Amino acid sequence: MIIRSISGIRGTAPEFNSEYVFRCAQAFHIQQPKGVFMLGRDTRPSGEFFIEDIAQALVSSGRDVINLNIVPTPTVQFMVENTDAVGGIIVTASHNPTEWNGLKFVSEDGTFLLPDECEKLFSIVDSDIPESKHEVGLHYPDVNAIQKHVIKVANLSCIKQNDIRSRNFKVVVDAVNGAASEALPYMLESLGCDVIKIHCDGNGNFARPPEPLPENLTDLSAAVVENNADVGFASDPDGDRLAVILQDGRPAGDEYTLVMAADGYLQTMGKPEVIVTNLSTTLALEKLAERYGSTVERSAVGEINVVQKMIESGSNLGGEGNGGV
Repeated sequence: MIIRSISGIRGTAPEFNSEYVFRCAQAFHIQQPKGVFMLGRDTRPSGEFFIEDIAQALVSSGRDVINLNIVPTPTVQFMVENTDAVGGIIVTASHNPTEWNGLKFVSEDGTFLLPDECEKLFSIVDSDIPESKHEVGLHYPDVNAIQKHVIKVANLSCIKQNDIRSRNFKVVVDAVNGAASEALPYMLESLGCDVIKIHCDGNGNFARPPEPLPENLTDLSAAVVENNADVGFASDPDGDRLAVILQDGRPAGDEYTLVMAADGYLQTMGKPEVIVTNLSTTLALEKLAERYGSTVERSAVGEINVVQKMIESGSNLGGEGNGGV
């Protein structure tokens, strides 16, 4: 089975295989301008082989490739945006079960492909791709991508590092043994938090259903209460969604991740802002924005649609009701 959408490509064997992944990488090479590609993946066992297929396809086409290996999806986006890379490919099936895998494609500005760019890419995948006659490119690793990303995030103007450190927060993290297993605890520890880790082995063995829905976070809820923690955070396998467990063990619900992030952001910035979300996210966001003299603009469902609306409206904060901010 193969599913293609504005979120990329996902599938299962036998259709989603090395040959198909190789073709997808070749197609993205044809579509993007000349330059370096960033690669990353989540912790699914098959990803180890698929990322090598992608690297081989790109290097044999004359591309230089930087392999970030296991990193959250936003880290690949960050690295593309903040370097001279012209694109990125992430091997992940997001919150799908472990037998699935997939590909997300990152444009040179660090965002995902627009709908028409996706259609163009899929058309190339389905066409006759000529054999490459380029000189072989270079393939080398970058083992410091997570550290670079965390430093950048921690130094955002809306992050009050000293205030966070002074609180000595105790935080429980459940990364479902996925791509955020290193990154999420590392970021919290860098801000002075006492971090208790569950399901953070990074081995791709999803210890709970991978989507961070309230009914899947019973281990995290129990750990927050047992450890008298201030909060619990759960991610999905590729680390681009966050769910919150409150101090008493109750799930906040992934719809409210954006609301809580917006509350903290608006309070810290102290001026009217535009918040962007999709049409299906809770109306609580409007009530919150009104309290701060701010406004909410809505887009069609899909991360790239939210991002495009943010660019159009000059917004600094956006997200969807699935835990993505």
